[in-house]
Amino acid sequence: MLETSRLILKPLTYRQMLKYIQNDNSLAAELKINKTTMKISPLLKDALEKSILPSIADKSKDYLYSTLWTVIDKSKNIAVADVCFQGEPNIKGEIEIGYGTYQEFQSQGYMCEAVQAMIIWAKNQGKVRAIIAATDKTNIASYKILENNNFIKDGESEEQFNWRLVL
Repeated sequence: MLETSRLILKPLTYRQMLKYIQNDNSLAAELKINKTTMKISPLLKDALEKSILPSIADKSKDYLYSTLWTVIDKSKNIAVADVCFQGEPNIKGEIEIGYGTYQEFQSQGYMCEAVQAMIIWAKNQGKVRAIIAATDKTNIASYKILENNNFIKDGESEEQFNWRLVL
C-alpha cells in the first residue's frame, strides 16, 4: 500500500481483482470504502480477464507489476481512479504505466498525485531504470499528467505520443 497526503493506493490481489471485474461494489465493501459509480467497459473487462488476471495468478512473477492499484481519496473514502504497471521490468529495466481516473473525479489532480506515488515506488524497487507510457495525441489531460511528473516525449506514432522517465 502507498499513501500520499490525500490518497491511498492499494494493490489488488487476485481475489480482489475478481471482485473489481464483477463491478458490483463487492470490492468496495471488502475495502470498507464508499460505493463507486465506476463502470468497466467491455474492452477493459476483456483485457483484465485475458491479460491482467493471468499475470497476477502467475506465482513466478511479482503481481505488484501487473495488478491494478486502486486509488482511494482518504477524506471521501472512495475509489477515484486506478493505476498499474503493465508487467515486470523488461531487459532494459523499463516498465510501462497505465492509468485512468473515474469520470466524476477527473480534473482534480488525483492522477498526478497517484502517478508520482507510483514513480517513487518504482524507484525503490532497484531493478526499474525507466518508466514508459503512451498517450493518445488527443488526450491532453493524460499527457499533462506525464509532463507534470517529468516524463519526456520519446517519439510518436500517427495516433500516440510515447513518453519516458529515467529513474
